[in-house]
Amino acid sequence: MQPTDAIRAAFTPTGVLRAAINLGNPILAGRDAAGAPAGVSVDLAGELAARLGARLELVVFDAAGQSVAAVTQEQADVGFFAIDPLRGAGLAFTRPYILIEGAYLVREASPVWDNAQVDAAGTTVMVGKGSAYDLYLTRELKRATIVRAATSPTVVAEFVAQGADVAAGVRQQLEADAARHPGLRLLPGRFMVIEQAMGTPRGRSPDATAFLASFVEDMKRSGFVAEAMKRHRIEGALVAPVAPV
Repeated sequence: MQPTDAIRAAFTPTGVLRAAINLGNPILAGRDAAGAPAGVSVDLAGELAARLGARLELVVFDAAGQSVAAVTQEQADVGFFAIDPLRGAGLAFTRPYILIEGAYLVREASPVWDNAQVDAAGTTVMVGKGSAYDLYLTRELKRATIVRAATSPTVVAEFVAQGADVAAGVRQQLEADAARHPGLRLLPGRFMVIEQAMGTPRGRSPDATAFLASFVEDMKRSGFVAEAMKRHRIEGALVAPVAPV
């Protein structure tokens, strides 16, 4: 799908393509050795800007909730999000481009050995405020109590500091944090699969949302997403299937 002048205008109301980048999910983005934002989402934003013939402006956040708010409130034109029905009120999502596992982490001495044991009365589960895990577990956990860290990267530090029973988040982030904090272990398996998609404000034109959806499918089909994951040494996540024609 080729961009028309109307589609370009819909994506660049301020004259540039403003892409919200969430540094709270290490699968999607982080900072390079020079401190600049880098990662799969940054690469996708750059390619989208190139196809639109637009200058790219990165709007960087430390937490998913901040990124969602920026795009919903039209302070950014596109973003990279876990698909969630609550977020869908203000965002138009593409199909997913990456699938990520959500996992639980506990202390070595914890009596919890299985995901099914987490939802128990008296159990506290630490999540990143406004993250996909927060939204999902708020709906799914009926007996456990959710406590919230300011951002996803601070979940394990807050879990340790506050004495919570379980930490929930991206498996790779939890594995990295567990390596820095002795006496922790991940529970086997996953409690959810997060579908990471691109999104734009729901008020943008249908042609613009269709163009973005087509762009994401092309990025999967062409191998762009897989190559970006390899380039940024992302392991444990999968390229989402291409949508059936």
